[in-house]
Amino acid sequence: MESGSAFRAFLALLATTTLAACSGGTGSVTSTAPSGPLEKTTLTIGVSPTPSSAPVFIADRKGFFKAEGLTIKTEIIQAPQAVMPKILNGSIDIFKGSYVSLINIQDSGAAKLKILSDSLQAAPGIAGVVVRKDSPLQTPKDLMGKTIAVNSLNNLGTMSMSAHLKTHEVTPEQVKFVAIDFQAQLAALTSGQVDAAWMVEPFLSAAQQAGARLLLDTNTGPTDALPIDGLAATDQWVAKNPNTTAAFQRAVAMAQRLAATNRAELAEVVPLYTQTPRQAVMTMAMGTFPTSLSPKRIQRVADLMYEFGYLKSKVDVASMVVQEPGRPAG
Repeated sequence: MESGSAFRAFLALLATTTLAACSGGTGSVTSTAPSGPLEKTTLTIGVSPTPSSAPVFIADRKGFFKAEGLTIKTEIIQAPQAVMPKILNGSIDIFKGSYVSLINIQDSGAAKLKILSDSLQAAPGIAGVVVRKDSPLQTPKDLMGKTIAVNSLNNLGTMSMSAHLKTHEVTPEQVKFVAIDFQAQLAALTSGQVDAAWMVEPFLSAAQQAGARLLLDTNTGPTDALPIDGLAATDQWVAKNPNTTAAFQRAVAMAQRLAATNRAELAEVVPLYTQTPRQAVMTMAMGTFPTSLSPKRIQRVADLMYEFGYLKSKVDVASMVVQEPGRPAG
């Protein structure tokens, strides 16, 4: 296997030629290209306890980060908003969040963000609203006036449900969303603290195995194939660390391709940071791991957010994207 420096040199050449060939049609998307030594070699990455974090762990286990001269540490987070002080003071370098979170942060002015990698695109079965087995709630319309647990407010769960409730003539104001960590939602549902809970895999499968009943799949219809989450950093961090940014993107891109094509690779790492057994990872519903970073695709999330009042004004996602070296815009 090539040495780390030779490997980086090869990828630098690949990134330069590929980006030149794909320069058309990317709008105002920022591009990174390696042009010198890494500005920072040890990174703390904020990840969520969900399968979409897998490429970070694959890249670490396969030595992709090491080949780029990077050492990473991971920290489990529920949503970027909950750790904004760490993001702003540099304790967390790069973090994964739902696109609703990332765009919300951008719109609020809490921080200016750059999206470095697309993590997961929705597929049926990976997220939904569950109720107790004996619950009288039978249709999404029955959620009117009820209390629903989500992992964080004004985020992917609330927006996805808003899009579906709209089709049943229920507005977001007619339900009560409460923030409860994924790990605690089943207990809250079982005890009657909440009437329903929006969960993602692997928590969704675990809840159903424990007797919960699926009331609504939130990755169908108006949210079918919706981009879910991605990896980001502040624009100040990217500007200060352009070579480190490019190195991180290259390593994750290689892992993303493995995640997209090899379920066994996912099964090796997901149990490391969740309580999901390997066999469950092999069989449970899983979203799509995109192998390109597409502003146009992510723009769909921003447009839905504007429709449901999450944004003060429309957000141009292309201005937030740092196109990955060696990976054309999708």
